Amino acid sequence: MKISPLAGKPAPPEILTNIPRLVAAYYSEVPDAKIAAQRVSFGTSGHRGSSFNLSFNEWHILAITQSICLYRKQNKIDGPLFIGMDTHALSVPALASALEILAANGVEVMTTGMEEYTPTPVISHAILTYNKGRTTGLADGIVITPSHNPPTDGGFKYNPPNGGPAGTSVTSWIEAKANELLEEGLRSIKRTTLAKALKASTTHQHDYLNTYIADLGNVINMDVIRNGNIRIGVDPLGGAGVHYWQPIADHYKLDMTVLNKYVDPTFRFMTVDWDGQIRMDPSSSYAMQSLIGLKDKYDISFACDTDHDRHGIVTKSVGLLPPNHYLAICISYLFQHRPGWSKNAAVGKTVVSSQIIDRVTAKLGRKLYEVPVGFKWFVDGLMDGSLAFVGEESAGAAFNRLDGNVWTTDKDAFIPSLLSAEITAAMGKDPGEIYKDITNEFGAPVYDRIEAPATSAQKKLLSALSPQQVHITEMAGEKIENILTAAPGNNAAIGGLKVATKNGWFAARPSGTEEIYKIYGESFLGRDHLDKILHEAQEIVNTALAAPQTVK
Repeated sequence: MKISPLAGKPAPPEILTNIPRLVAAYYSEVPDAKIAAQRVSFGTSGHRGSSFNLSFNEWHILAITQSICLYRKQNKIDGPLFIGMDTHALSVPALASALEILAANGVEVMTTGMEEYTPTPVISHAILTYNKGRTTGLADGIVITPSHNPPTDGGFKYNPPNGGPAGTSVTSWIEAKANELLEEGLRSIKRTTLAKALKASTTHQHDYLNTYIADLGNVINMDVIRNGNIRIGVDPLGGAGVHYWQPIADHYKLDMTVLNKYVDPTFRFMTVDWDGQIRMDPSSSYAMQSLIGLKDKYDISFACDTDHDRHGIVTKSVGLLPPNHYLAICISYLFQHRPGWSKNAAVGKTVVSSQIIDRVTAKLGRKLYEVPVGFKWFVDGLMDGSLAFVGEESAGAAFNRLDGNVWTTDKDAFIPSLLSAEITAAMGKDPGEIYKDITNEFGAPVYDRIEAPATSAQKKLLSALSPQQVHITEMAGEKIENILTAAPGNNAAIGGLKVATKNGWFAARPSGTEEIYKIYGESFLGRDHLDKILHEAQEIVNTALAAPQTVK
């Protein structure tokens, strides 16, 4: 990947988003349902886009929300709908549009109104808390966020009564119905004004913040943190958790400093990401330069992305921890310090996460449950208790309460962030030092990801590859042990290909939003070996893509 000269530097004025223009485009531009890029499209995390390119406009949100109302009615989901937004500029108008539709359809809505922000995991927590012990009148939710995406973007996601990201069958139904509504010019939607929606008898104010914070002590050992007398730094990166962190510190009497308490939809306080864009990605060393520069002021520090479902952990010893490293640390610690957890509960990971997780999990005597990319694959296991910890390589994780019961079924950046403080206090050393101990025992993997151009046709071919299309028996000097197109945990298609040897692997899958494919790779034999894996991976993929006649 070509690194921008702006990467890691403060955002210059010329790259800041013109927020008035962005919001004006949301209301004034009308998408053309005949153009694929302007239709409703649910990826792994809902519908995302920008009003500047007609992929996230008022019409999209009106259509999606009406579709959700129809889906609820068809599936007899008649409890309250919990709704919240993050701090992206397009989230406010999208919330307004959604409330107008929900009120007109008579949906009981739980909201903080137009003035406050609600993190993704808090919505999931609210749904599960309400539904506990119920079999009828179940709640669901809408999360308005494009996650860590640039300031120009908006996002809209539906969470069904299980509290997690909706599965493919659900999102496909909502997507198809929404596009029908776009094609008909929104003639059959039910809509009222925002003023009437906010005053409607079905619209209720909900105290998300205090309800969530009061329960945190049931998933994190706050006594260990408080008694450890450690100094904690947190940067909400201007996101939806911005008003949560100080109340958390006050409620649990933690020595925590909130470094950025302000919301600015341009996110001008960020340092620029690798490609020259502003992106609130706590796993990116370029985006995290400000917090990394303060690492020696705190015993542990961390940041969360805009909707607080991704974490970034900064230690004194090594600075920013790569997500895969921290997942391994969490697993090693939690399964030795949570006596209330089931002895049979497994570890969940995605197929593109590090194999250091496999080795740590095996040493703990736990089962590994490996799934395709997408947090939705973990929801059922978290709900039924068969999974105690789940994580993905993009810095998303969730884990059980202290007593072993489900906490959230969506990614929650609060709890792995606070866990880093618990680990530091309990172990007397920070997670970076603990990872060194882990690699001394299991080896030190080197991990990387590259991108390559791919047409839409090639992306379809890549997602439909079969193991028979890989004709080599060795990779980077080692015998190939496994060629996978389905995840070992649930046998679901990974939408690409994974090839593994004893000491290395690669996985290739198409991007859901760009004309590229991604290759993830890892080696336990060093950087040179990884470079060979990535080089041969590109050759393998290119050869497979050059033979479309073998794909049905």
